[in-house]
Parts: sequence; C-alpha cells; structure tokens
Amino acid sequence: MKVPASLRDQLLDHAEAMLEAGESEPGIRALARAAGVSAMAPYRHFADKAALLTAVAERGFATLAAELAAADASGSDAERLVAQGRAYVAFARARPALFRLMFARPTEGDPAPEKTRENAPAFAILADRVAALAGRDAADATLGCWAIVHGLATLALDSRVDAPPAQVSAVLALYVAGISRPT
Repeated sequence: MKVPASLRDQLLDHAEAMLEAGESEPGIRALARAAGVSAMAPYRHFADKAALLTAVAERGFATLAAELAAADASGSDAERLVAQGRAYVAFARARPALFRLMFARPTEGDPAPEKTRENAPAFAILADRVAALAGRDAADATLGCWAIVHGLATLALDSRVDAPPAQVSAVLALYVAGISRPT
C-alpha cells in the first residue's frame, strides 16, 4: 500500500509541475485548486508565495545534491568530477524552470534575501572532489569548476549552445586535467 504524500509535498510537487509547464511563479490559490484543497490549506505549510517558492528551490537543491552524490559514487577522482558536471548539466536540462528558480536572485519582498546557502550540500560534493584533485588551489578551482558547469547549463537552457553529453564530458575533462596536481 502506497502512503499518500503530505499536503506540503503535494503542493511542492504541483508547484514544480506548474513551473515546468510554463507558469513563472505558481500562486497559492492555483496550487490549492491543483491539490483539491481549500484556498487556505496551503497557508498551514507556507506563509506566502515567497515561502513556497523558497521551499521549491530548497527541494530542488536537495535533489541536485542527491544526483551529484550518485554521479560521484565511483571512478577515479577525475572521472567522478566529470560525472558530477554531466549530472549538473543534465539536471538543468531536465528541469529548466526549477533550475532557474533555484538560482534566481532574491526579490526585494523576499523575507530572507540574505539566504544564499541553499545549495551548500551540492556545492560541498563538488568542493570535496575538486580538493582531492587540486590540492592547495582548491577554492579557486572549485569556483572555476562551478562556473564552467553552471555556464554550460545556462548556455544550453538559453539555446546558445547545443553541447551533447559527450561534448560536455570533453570540456569538463579538459578543465579537470588542468586543475589536477601532478601525481
């Protein structure tokens, strides 16, 4: 027997589906209708639309972290880092609206505009692997690696490049070779 998801999870599922269907910022009332609950029920879980969108983004970062961890599960350090990069770009391509929401700048009305660490677990997976390869230059190499994969993902979403996975791997392998300390 399948256990039904909590209303909070259902609302987050609907919000993500609405984002991917083209709605830029799903509203609380629309989510209540989609979930088949009263217009006030979502407010038990989210103070307002900003809180809802923050929760959607945080859930996206948790999913991204899980996908990066899975990509980092086997192979040499270099292979794992390339696999992480492929997973990052694939995540963005599979969930473009969610990806954009996750990295959107906070708005003036955001109750917590200083909150910038939602992606810390995903970033930590990257940073640990880069540190294993780059040694003392790890902080700079980590920023460079994130900039490359995020740039590739964004360029793909903006239809500026159509880099197939093999080309993404080749670009990342070049970068990884460049940051790897001699063995």
